[in-house]
Amino acid sequence: MADDTGGTHVSQGGEFSRDERFITTRITADGRDGYPVEPGRYRLIVSRACPWANRSIIVRRLLGLDTVLSMGVAGPTHDVRSWTFDLDPGGRDPVLGIERIREAYFKRFPGYDRGITVPAIVDVPTGEVVTNDFHQITLDLETEWREHVRPDAPDLYPEAMREEMDRLMRIIFGDVNNGVYRCGFAGTQDAYEKAYQRLFHRLDWLSERLQRQRFLMGETITEADVRLFTTLVRFDPVYHSHFKCNRQKLSEMPVLWAYMRDLFQTPGFGDTIDFDHIKRHYYVVQRDINPTGIIPAGPDLDNWLTPHGRESLGGRPFGDGTPPPPPSAAEVVPAEHTPLAA
Repeated sequence: MADDTGGTHVSQGGEFSRDERFITTRITADGRDGYPVEPGRYRLIVSRACPWANRSIIVRRLLGLDTVLSMGVAGPTHDVRSWTFDLDPGGRDPVLGIERIREAYFKRFPGYDRGITVPAIVDVPTGEVVTNDFHQITLDLETEWREHVRPDAPDLYPEAMREEMDRLMRIIFGDVNNGVYRCGFAGTQDAYEKAYQRLFHRLDWLSERLQRQRFLMGETITEADVRLFTTLVRFDPVYHSHFKCNRQKLSEMPVLWAYMRDLFQTPGFGDTIDFDHIKRHYYVVQRDINPTGIIPAGPDLDNWLTPHGRESLGGRPFGDGTPPPPPSAAEVVPAEHTPLAA
């Protein structure tokens, strides 16, 4: 399946599981997998609709890697043959010259039979996909690409914190990032209710953690915040209704709502979010959940810009670094798709 689910599998008990058979080739400083870090050689393919791709968009922007790693943006909807470049003139990526990201997958692996997903990084000279391992892509941008990050970029994966961060990110992935999908794609009432309880138990746990500190790891933004943000920013527009995660809206959970507004109003986070693409993807593509394909008109997005008050907890969002500069004109989210343009 080309969807951001990466392949939907439901067990006999009705439980959703994610196909995580990724292409695990890595782009590294020493090129040990055959793909050395080289400015201008690779192209990051994303969709602004997809939470997994959104991680890469944010990290690339915070680190200032947009000058050395180009980005292609697929449209928000697709068919079973994979994500398409229908946003580009002629329906082709202007760098790779392809209509669908699957062409890069098949170029390297003829007959590729796993999930054709984004984010994916493509080797421009050969036109072949290198990796679609979204777990590793951002970590490698933060570590293997360090020679090319902007001089005052934040440290999103501090070495002294990595063991605790990795443990926390595994919890967030299992219970929240993937947890909303467990609710949405559950095949039985029992499987749904178990997923629902697990999700909201973890959200309550995260609320307690964030009540006493500004960010997940303390005073500064890290990769852990990026990973939680890309799910929670989609909560009210999509997951609350479409995936039946409806105990409360995000905007009804005071601590998480304030935390998310803090991040959304931080350069590099909210300015990557295209709410129109997000809603069109889920409600149009996932017809097994929404057979009519009708896209809800709401919710009102202006509340994302209201004061959050999280400054009272102290902290320095970028640590010893600085905010990223504004995105290039080519990468600005259309004004009608974001409250930031208001």
